Amino acid sequence: MPEYRVVDAFTDRPLAGNPAAVLVLEDPYPEAWAQGIAAEFNLSETAFARRVGEQDAEFELRWFTPVAEIDLCGHATLATSHALAELGEPAPYRFTTRSGILTVEHHDGRLWMDFPARPASAVPAPDGLADALGARPLWTGIGGNDDLLVELADEDTVRSLAPDPEAIRALPVRGVIVTARGEGPHDLVSRFFAPSMGVPEDPVTGAAHTVLAPFWGERLGRTGFLAYQASRRGGDLHLRLRGDRVLIGGDAVTVATGHLDVQQTSSDSSAGTASWSP
Repeated sequence: MPEYRVVDAFTDRPLAGNPAAVLVLEDPYPEAWAQGIAAEFNLSETAFARRVGEQDAEFELRWFTPVAEIDLCGHATLATSHALAELGEPAPYRFTTRSGILTVEHHDGRLWMDFPARPASAVPAPDGLADALGARPLWTGIGGNDDLLVELADEDTVRSLAPDPEAIRALPVRGVIVTARGEGPHDLVSRFFAPSMGVPEDPVTGAAHTVLAPFWGERLGRTGFLAYQASRRGGDLHLRLRGDRVLIGGDAVTVATGHLDVQQTSSDSSAGTASWSP
């Protein structure tokens, strides 16, 4: 039976950061089976890594929310790399994914993911955004895969935000990233909401920082940042801009291991195929 790990990403202590389930497999698997396993774990993402031994990548990596496969996930990539390290696989880790080849290295005492930068382009605020958030946006733009980036007045506004999930779901975007300049040790703070994808609020969203890093790089005139995602669990992300790439560094902790008592099946009827990335 397949072994799994539950790993808390972007934290150096258990029961914080963002949990992801990770399965490292040797054989191909049906998509519907993977989607069912992700729904069963009911975490924001479940990652499936499969050894492929290709020229540019040793592993295939796929990410599933409880309702659909997605294009890019930072915290589950970090969790997968942490799991591979525990299994004795040496870094760097090279993954073939729906977002191309992604590399994760280990240096400076933490894992660093090399992701594409996805700058946001300014757009008018969608109707109903201020009411959905309960706060007035200062700037809005679209970045990543149709995620709405919203700058708010200050860190306290981001931290105290209590948006209406159904109103967020009704917006013509896949997810909403809210952000403000940090007022303490962190250069920026953020939160991420995607109720239409089964994720009312993601605890710590690595991929959202491929949008946030270029946004704050332009405003702060810097290429290195310490970011904090201010969800209830919270997590730290170390960011470095490198041209059209963003290096995202973080820690991770394994909190559970076990074996699935569920056989793979050939049925593919329940697979989700929505294209989305947080």
